[in-house]
Amino acid sequence: MISHNAPEQILDPLLVAEGWMAEGRDVAIATVVETWGSAPRPAGSHLVIDEQGNFEGSVSGGCVEGSVIAEAMEVIKQGQPRMLEFGVADETAWQVGLSCGGRIKVYVERLG
Repeated sequence: MISHNAPEQILDPLLVAEGWMAEGRDVAIATVVETWGSAPRPAGSHLVIDEQGNFEGSVSGGCVEGSVIAEAMEVIKQGQPRMLEFGVADETAWQVGLSCGGRIKVYVERLG
């Protein structure tokens, strides 16, 4: 089940992560650690993901978020944190949705 909450219904991702862990789910958290130029979410924004691909929160939008979720599921499996970078210098900038000139760094780690 994938979460698609309206903005007024968005829950605190950290509280969601805590609840999911209490339920026995394997969870990763993605945190925006740096932005430059045009970026949809500020540094400090969080996205939590469980092993089934359920998520809450946001670190960007569009394909960037999809890529972060896929990477987070690998982090859950492997246990090794990853630093992800998306931006206009990347030849895939258009594909991941940062064609407007921004760059973001997202740190993904497993919780628990």
